[in-house]
Amino acid sequence: MENQKPSLMLVDGMALLFRAFYATAVSGQFMINSKGIPTNGIHGFVKHLFTAVSSFKPTHLAVCWDMGSKTFRTELFADYKGNRGEAPVELIPQFDLVKEVVESFDIPNIGLAGFEADDCIGTIAKQTKDYAHVSILTGDQDILQLLDDNISVILLKKGYGNYLVHTPETFFEEKGITPRQMIDLKALMGDPSDNYPGVKGIGEKTALKLLQEYEHVEGIISNLDRLSKSNKTKIERDLEMLHLSRMLAEIKCDVPVSCALEEAGLRIKREKAENKLMEMELRGLQRLLPLGEAIIS
Repeated sequence: MENQKPSLMLVDGMALLFRAFYATAVSGQFMINSKGIPTNGIHGFVKHLFTAVSSFKPTHLAVCWDMGSKTFRTELFADYKGNRGEAPVELIPQFDLVKEVVESFDIPNIGLAGFEADDCIGTIAKQTKDYAHVSILTGDQDILQLLDDNISVILLKKGYGNYLVHTPETFFEEKGITPRQMIDLKALMGDPSDNYPGVKGIGEKTALKLLQEYEHVEGIISNLDRLSKSNKTKIERDLEMLHLSRMLAEIKCDVPVSCALEEAGLRIKREKAENKLMEMELRGLQRLLPLGEAIIS
């Protein structure tokens, strides 16, 4: 009966919204509706969401969101994501409206102030994986650290309906390390997109080699005398930043959120969903709503 297990797709809402927004913003197509509100991000978000639903056919679905830029990571390191700049003015009204659209599909919106969407995704994935197959839809490689036998990651590629699906096996084939070791990898090499440095002068190649040999940050530190002189010097010089970077890189899987499967069943009420899409003047999306007796009433 293995295949009867429910499948829960956890969606990184920001990843889909930003990707959709920037794909059309480059050509200035913000799809301003008659109320003067840009809807390009929402439109693309819905398209990404239901394209993935029809490709992977999850039985359950929830969307996780960042709730503002202040999190426990910015408390640890004030410059965390400090390179991001303000959101474009056309995107700002779409943050709240996209959640209204998700709500109209009776899909849970999940987020918690002080944490990132990834932390909510990690927590719910760990809570659910023993009785459901969990897949995570995102554009963000960081989430690969959560991969395990019951958690797969679907990375969005360019365009719609193009994915790279990762399991622990494919991840190991690509990187030569386990998903958990990705946290140590980021601790060593830092993450320019999240704006923390790791150990200055250590790139991916060296970091992977050290992890294959010494397993994790602690293993490397307790074997400093066996490292080349230059690597030893670099790590000793940036020891504090190495520990801090590891704390920033690790997705927290024990935040106080939960998602009961029965609340996340894909049960879209056609009229409610279509009314919301019409109200926002989001055209051409009705046909994407997942059909089927079990889903639409």
